[in-house]
Amino acid sequence: MINQIILVGRLTKDPEIRYTADGAPVANITLAVSRSFRNAAGEIETDFVNCTVWRRTAENTANYCRKGSIVGVTGRLQTRSYENAEKTRVYVTEVVADSVRFMSSKPRELVEQES
Repeated sequence: MINQIILVGRLTKDPEIRYTADGAPVANITLAVSRSFRNAAGEIETDFVNCTVWRRTAENTANYCRKGSIVGVTGRLQTRSYENAEKTRVYVTEVVADSVRFMSSKPRELVEQES
């Protein structure tokens, strides 16, 4: 079986990092990925893909990427479910990232902080 995802897109917002009860860092990011064709109206549509990044990769992504950064993500597609407050089963499909490549330059505010 093969479950391999490769995406290149822009972050729609700053990475959100948090820590599990065990202290493992985890960041959630959303990538805006343009489709490679035009729709009937001649427009290029965009998909918004939720990704979860773990451990050191999560910390680096949160420290060095901001909204609008271009990143490449490799990982696997994963589906999970949970029961919400209304007792309804909710299904979530997301990419669990194995690696994140920073493909744009460092944001200006990070460069200024280092000076």
